[in-house]
Amino acid sequence: MIRRVPKRGFINEFKKKLEIINLKALNSFEANSTITPDILKERRIIKKIGDGVKILGEGEVIKPLIVKAHYFSKSAQEKIEKAGGKVEVLS
Repeated sequence: MIRRVPKRGFINEFKKKLEIINLKALNSFEANSTITPDILKERRIIKKIGDGVKILGEGEVIKPLIVKAHYFSKSAQEKIEKAGGKVEVLS
């Protein structure tokens, strides 16, 4: 017989499943190019879009880029704008 082990803890059913990307992954794009979640999926940087894409500030951006995503960290937003790029938040 197999003993059933009770489930422990709390599982939030309403948690958003975000795809996380660091800034260093965006350096492969050309200068002044527009980066959207669909383009990231085509280049296989993310597997699926899910509930949204969040850009984190690890690494540096050396080119001006136009980045469109659902969420941005403050440091990522500052680094993109410092490099001469633009940040657009998708709804």
